[in-house]
Amino acid sequence: MGVLRHVVCAMSGGVDSSVSALLLKRMGYHVTGVFMKNWDSQDERGLCSSERDCEDAYKVCKMLDMPFHQVTYVKEYWHEVFSNLLWEYEQGRTPNPDIMCKKHIKFKHFYHYAVNTLGADAMATGHYARTSQEGDEVFQQKHVPFPRTLFRERFETRRPVQLYQGADHLKDQTFFLSQISQDALRHTIFPLAGLTKEFVKKIAAEAGFQHVLKKKESMGICFIGERDFENFILEYIEPKPGNLVSIEDGKIMGQHKGWFTLTLGQRARIGGQIDPWFVVDKDTTTGDVFVGPTTNHPALFRDTLQTDCFHWIAEEPPVKLVHTQMMECLFCFNNRMPLTPCTVTLNLDGSVWVMLKEPIRALTPGQFAVLYKGDECLGSGKIIHLGPTIFNLQKGQNCMTCPPKDTKTQQHPEPVS
Repeated sequence: MGVLRHVVCAMSGGVDSSVSALLLKRMGYHVTGVFMKNWDSQDERGLCSSERDCEDAYKVCKMLDMPFHQVTYVKEYWHEVFSNLLWEYEQGRTPNPDIMCKKHIKFKHFYHYAVNTLGADAMATGHYARTSQEGDEVFQQKHVPFPRTLFRERFETRRPVQLYQGADHLKDQTFFLSQISQDALRHTIFPLAGLTKEFVKKIAAEAGFQHVLKKKESMGICFIGERDFENFILEYIEPKPGNLVSIEDGKIMGQHKGWFTLTLGQRARIGGQIDPWFVVDKDTTTGDVFVGPTTNHPALFRDTLQTDCFHWIAEEPPVKLVHTQMMECLFCFNNRMPLTPCTVTLNLDGSVWVMLKEPIRALTPGQFAVLYKGDECLGSGKIIHLGPTIFNLQKGQNCMTCPPKDTKTQQHPEPVS
């Protein structure tokens, strides 16, 4: 008789993690369900949503005759995710806490808890994603410390585990997993890798998981829920009122309560206007937020960006990129957008420049540039610099062809991204 493998399954109280646990049991593993509490919150009716989710996860574990544990990472989430989120907003950027939560909480603290505290051979989650590991390969992996340098030692050989999109491309979640460590990935099972969402719901219905099937699918930032974002963020950051300024002529169109309450591409609240205006840029020095008419204003479109030090899932850049410093691949910075062809240039400090085949609307500092080669997720890097907008490029071309203007005429300064 073979060794009974122990797998710890992250349980959220939702349909995906519930079916993942069921499938692991059917595979013959000894499965332990663990619910993570990352945030202390109550909804508008004074009910703690995490308590309801925990109860739903416990019910599933009881139905499957699985051990159940609850672990709290409220302090870790505050220090490693939420505090960083507030700092990013104050710098004028728009962070992605979901990606950071996966990196720091689920695939670091929870992973270590599963392996070191509960003695698991592997962990599992309900994400729609795949890896290059087959069969029992996940149980044959050993812990290897993260390299201290940008590149591995010259003579060290190791075949990295690759991260691929799930079979259901509409529900694919590799975007959110683009910052996780190679070590955690090597010890992770994705039971829903080859399934579609509809089929997962069918399995849940047949298993009698009616209490999780009835729940609405979670959308948006988990700790905000259905609350107004502006009201939420102003609970943590002091208001810094400023002007909404037209990008076209410098006219003051209205006021805002803080540049951190707005993100590029969103509709600006400007009274007395027949047509909507949209946020196109921010200047944290003056507090001005620049707006433009129409949702497809050229000031919203750019085709170049730079990231911070890029996180490669394989721990080092692809060989072709190292040898030639350039590589063609696919890009996205929003999990709902289609993948866009691009050319990537590798810098000496580990950051990358991304040049898009076509300009994209509302590229946003603070968001993550996620790269793909086919259906393989290569990793991601935080966007820290943006290239010029189509609007600025058009203005520059016009200035080349028009006569010099009166230097005494005061011009509104250009915003800096």
